[in-house]
Amino acid sequence: MKTIWLVSLIASSLLLIMVVVRNRMSFRWLRRFALHLVAAALALYLLNYSGVISGFEVPLNPATIGTVVLLGLPGIALVLGLQMTLF
Repeated sequence: MKTIWLVSLIASSLLLIMVVVRNRMSFRWLRRFALHLVAAALALYLLNYSGVISGFEVPLNPATIGTVVLLGLPGIALVLGLQMTLF
């Protein structure tokens, strides 16, 4: 069963790469997404280690970075609000 999943993952990854390479518009989208991803990770890193919000530390994981990429600064507020509510 693991072999089937691995083959499916490899095939879908190759097809996705092929679509991105064939479509020149995708490179701009991919570059923009990568810049947003780096900016979100950098913002969370700076927020954690600058001491702006004492008592809270936002983990750098795919879920929090993805939230900040999609929502921007309100995403940081959402993650902090969830952290205050749950802990």
